[in-house]
Amino acid sequence: MCSSLHNNLVMLVLLYSCVTTSVSSPQFSFSCQLQGQFHLNEMHKTGDVVLGGLFQVHFSSVSDLSFTSQPQQPTCHGVYVLGFKLAQTMAFAIDEINRNTNLLPNVTLGYTLYDNCLELGIGFRGALSLASGQEDQIVVDDTCVGNPPVVGIVGDSSSTNSIAISNVLGLYRVPMVSYFATCSCLSDRQKYPSFFRTIPSDAFQVRAMIQILKHFGWTWAGLLVIDDDYGLHAARSFQSELSVSGEGCLAYTEVLPWDKDTDELRRIVDVMKKSTARVVIVFEIPSRMISLMEEVVRQNVTGLQWIASEAWAESAVLQTPHFMPYLGGTLGITIRRGEIPGLREFLLQIRPDLHHNSSYGNSMVRFWEFTFQCRFAPAPAGWLEGGGAICTGQEDLGNVDTEYLDISNLRPEYNVYKAVYALAHSLDDMLRCKPGRGPFSGDSCATLQSLEPWQLVYYMEKVNFTTPSGDQVSFDENGDVVPIYDVINWLWLPDGSTKVQNVGEVKRSAFKGEELILDEGKIFWNFESKKPPRSVCSESCPPGTHMVRRKREPECCFDCIPCSEGKITNKSSSLECTSCPEDFWSNPQRDYCVPKKTEFLSYHDPLGICLTAISLLGTFICAVVLGIFIYHRTTPIVRANNSELSFQLLLSLKLCFLCSLLFIGRPRMWTCQLRHAAFGISFVLCVSCILVKTMVVLAVFKASKPGGGTSLKWFGAMQQRGTVLFLTSIQAAICTTWLVSSSPTPHKNTQYHNDKIVYECAVGSTVGFAVLLGYIGVLAFLSCLIAFLVRNLPDSFNEAKLITFSMLIFCAVWVAFVPAYISSPGNLADAVEVFAILASSFGLLITLFGPKCYIILLRPEMNTKKAVMGRGIVS
Repeated sequence: MCSSLHNNLVMLVLLYSCVTTSVSSPQFSFSCQLQGQFHLNEMHKTGDVVLGGLFQVHFSSVSDLSFTSQPQQPTCHGVYVLGFKLAQTMAFAIDEINRNTNLLPNVTLGYTLYDNCLELGIGFRGALSLASGQEDQIVVDDTCVGNPPVVGIVGDSSSTNSIAISNVLGLYRVPMVSYFATCSCLSDRQKYPSFFRTIPSDAFQVRAMIQILKHFGWTWAGLLVIDDDYGLHAARSFQSELSVSGEGCLAYTEVLPWDKDTDELRRIVDVMKKSTARVVIVFEIPSRMISLMEEVVRQNVTGLQWIASEAWAESAVLQTPHFMPYLGGTLGITIRRGEIPGLREFLLQIRPDLHHNSSYGNSMVRFWEFTFQCRFAPAPAGWLEGGGAICTGQEDLGNVDTEYLDISNLRPEYNVYKAVYALAHSLDDMLRCKPGRGPFSGDSCATLQSLEPWQLVYYMEKVNFTTPSGDQVSFDENGDVVPIYDVINWLWLPDGSTKVQNVGEVKRSAFKGEELILDEGKIFWNFESKKPPRSVCSESCPPGTHMVRRKREPECCFDCIPCSEGKITNKSSSLECTSCPEDFWSNPQRDYCVPKKTEFLSYHDPLGICLTAISLLGTFICAVVLGIFIYHRTTPIVRANNSELSFQLLLSLKLCFLCSLLFIGRPRMWTCQLRHAAFGISFVLCVSCILVKTMVVLAVFKASKPGGGTSLKWFGAMQQRGTVLFLTSIQAAICTTWLVSSSPTPHKNTQYHNDKIVYECAVGSTVGFAVLLGYIGVLAFLSCLIAFLVRNLPDSFNEAKLITFSMLIFCAVWVAFVPAYISSPGNLADAVEVFAILASSFGLLITLFGPKCYIILLRPEMNTKKAVMGRGIVS
């Protein structure tokens, strides 16, 4: 293919200088020549298809930027053993693939690996060199064909480097698979369309940490982040996820200085020391964690539970006797551990190539010298004099205790391994495409001879395979791998040694979302209690209270205020109390609702028992009096007082006493309807009898005068019965109208007591009740008025006086009843009405029938016609 990507990157970024041979010549012959060439530490192997890689093998040094002479290329120093091991892991994976007859048969993979020296500028130079090549001179013509220098890149390890590199390579859709860049920003497919990674995004790491906080009830934590894209995006994700989930709050968020700023570190550690948060979450790289921990040790800040991001969760440089009193018990989120069979044997095979004429052997030489603490000849001046040894290249790596050969905990190495296999499987899928059935324009397939980088991106998005360890590898729509993390714990052993052990995992499943699995029995807690610490701003509110947030403080800081009466703790929202249902009330602890106490005038209450007894007593007395009158019905005093009306009056009084029982007991529909009707009709019957009796007395009085004999004919027995029946019928009509139009009903009244239900009968229509009482009052007033007019009859036993006195008592009772009834709450209103019924009934019974019974029983000598007519005075 014509490598437009190659030419564009060369001309636009690497600054090729195009020089014409003769501007006056009609024939223009021109070529492009590199303005300068990057000197990069490199490992290279030729192949049909070449994969690129970016690894940190050395550390960077400062370049001279004075520009008084030609700037020198940045130089790297030291050896980063893990980075070198990662590069060798990629070489091993490619070697393994080349030996696999089922994957990419008849195709040999090669590699070009560059050292980024943990420096963005160097890493960027390496990425551009991988994408464009480093040919000294390119002759531009129309026959530009061939593969790109690399078809895909494994790297970079840093999020910042990956962002910068992917911004450029993404323009040309060059697939880039990072093994260690976790920034959630890299999941933006619009900005980074060809970026993939075999390590979960920080978005998932943050959620995994929040799962741990939730598991142990840690709602109050501090957050420390590195001052780069990795740390700042992690901080934003953490704050956002906590805000959405509501699982906790950050007591403080501090950005750790990039350089060793002692004053800033002192301030940050002072914040940690003063904070009540016992949990500290740190997103940082190991080399800069050392500066923080030195200040922690200096200020002796103990009692903290550290949670480590994957960047330093397994850092050996921090697991020292100097730091472990503070970092012991650390919980860390770390990359999934995997198995890579045959890797150790491959690592043992390497030997420095002393005769290689390029930088290929430079990394190997430095690694060898670092591992065996020797120098290849010619040794630096003074090396031998100082007792240093000369390297031969035949030293045995198997005899050295080095991190390079440790395959017991392959985590970033496993990610590199998966990244290489992802690219290989994508190429294999691409080469298995059948012409005419391809995914590209015209159902075409891609070939090695005409491969465009974006075509490989298509297959990368669909790759799906399983590693020898049994882990499935595929990428989602954002280029992120299926997320899974191990949870590790730093164990500080009694002999002072340390051990990093797996205590669980966090993974995402289709059905359960983020799932945390922890073996708490294995976790080492670096506290005297040997238990997880408490880290909350405010303890959870006890039952019966609700939260009130403190002003200008995070939402995890609150005060607990008791719920008001009638409310209990809201299980769905601790910010407010919930009201109990209508028929329930809060218990004293305000933690659950209990049925409200019911209150009514009960037969079991002392007041109810007393009123019932009085009612039955009155009924009994009426029956006794009626029996006396029936037994002595032929005596003058009984006959002289209209015995039939007396019998009716006694029966009505008995009904009055009995109707009071309807006001006692739990109100029901029939008792509510019957009580006032029975009361109204009974009392009208009673007062009607008294009124007719009074009118008869008045008629007799008039008949005793000359010419008044005709007045008695209007008050015969039939007329008396008719009058009583007519007057009672009016009250019956009033009651019927009331019951039909607005009947009294049982009512649960909660206005008097919030914690009680007062069962009462709602009158329904106040007008109906007022008319009922008013009608009784009118009859009572007429009876009283007429009796008062005939009070001075000449008879020795003048009943008009007794009627007048009884009506005065009756009216006084019911006049006093109205305000007492209105002002009495709940069941006391019923008690007042019962008392009024009994008091007025007893008043009528005693005043009307007491003197007669006295004469009948105790003064029989006065029960004669002469004595009644006033002609026989007995002393």
